[in-house]
Amino acid sequence: MKKVVTFGEIMMRLNPPNHKRFSQADTFEVTYGGAESNVAALLAQLGMDAYFVSKVPDNPIGEATIRHLRKHGVKTDYVLRGGERLGIYFLEIGAAQRPSKVVYDRKYSAISKVDPEEFDWNTILEGASWFHFSGITPALGENLQVAVENALKTAKSVGVKTSCDLNYRAKLWSTEKAQKVMSKYMEYVDLLIGNEEDYEKSLGIKTENLDTNSGKINRKAYVKVGKEVKERFGVRSIAFTLRESISASFNIWSGLLVENGEAYFSRKYEIQIVDRVGAGDSFSAGIIYATLVEMKPKDKIEFAIAASALKHTIPGDFPVMSLNEILKLFYGGISGRVER
Repeated sequence: MKKVVTFGEIMMRLNPPNHKRFSQADTFEVTYGGAESNVAALLAQLGMDAYFVSKVPDNPIGEATIRHLRKHGVKTDYVLRGGERLGIYFLEIGAAQRPSKVVYDRKYSAISKVDPEEFDWNTILEGASWFHFSGITPALGENLQVAVENALKTAKSVGVKTSCDLNYRAKLWSTEKAQKVMSKYMEYVDLLIGNEEDYEKSLGIKTENLDTNSGKINRKAYVKVGKEVKERFGVRSIAFTLRESISASFNIWSGLLVENGEAYFSRKYEIQIVDRVGAGDSFSAGIIYATLVEMKPKDKIEFAIAASALKHTIPGDFPVMSLNEILKLFYGGISGRVER
């Protein structure tokens, strides 16, 4: 069992039930999630020693958040208590031609006001094999930009591998700011993850001749981006999620890994979506796991895309699945027949 550390914000998620719109809602379903906590949750379920690092308020809501993490096997030893509040996001789940919508209420959240010196990265990363963060975390403020940089420098100094899911969020920062900050992290990153928008907005590398609505992926364009990232920043492994959005309910889902100068595309999955939130995080967790257990490059991308395909079928931010379920899909069990 290898120790993996993820760092970021966890929020309360509120969504109207049964695909209702915000204006129709008189109740909200409550759960918790955030990019890096979602990654930790799947890694824990896959047998890794998964630690989530963050800060939550020292009140009953913060305690509920901690309990949610622990329920899914995530270790919370390095989650700080304090600050004013837990961030919230509201999710209106789309269907067919109506897209999902997200409204954030996260200003002054405990993690966004944290002092970078509150995190003792030498202690946190002791004995760790991997450190993961996403572009959402530094987007929350200059203090977290410093905290991420401190974590990355410490990880490199003690031989811990690192990954970053670019996860560009236009509601949090501009492309200019994102590129300035994210570019300086790349020298510390071993595995980089994102979709075409993430690479363009966060690093300024555009996927040419792109049309995700046509049902076809321009493979050469994505491979070109992967190789450009390698040439410009020296990142060893570059991964893409490839989403062809036919509607809010039906997507075609696949992935690409560019590693050692070679491009490896996964098979494609036709997905009837239950909840797409966290699918990219399951992809990140899947490829981290596959790397740690030393799968071959082609198997890495197939395992990661299988894990994320399954997440589309699971309500809530956190993935709830077993290694055997992912492996069954990995080995071709795509029919979805009832198991008796």
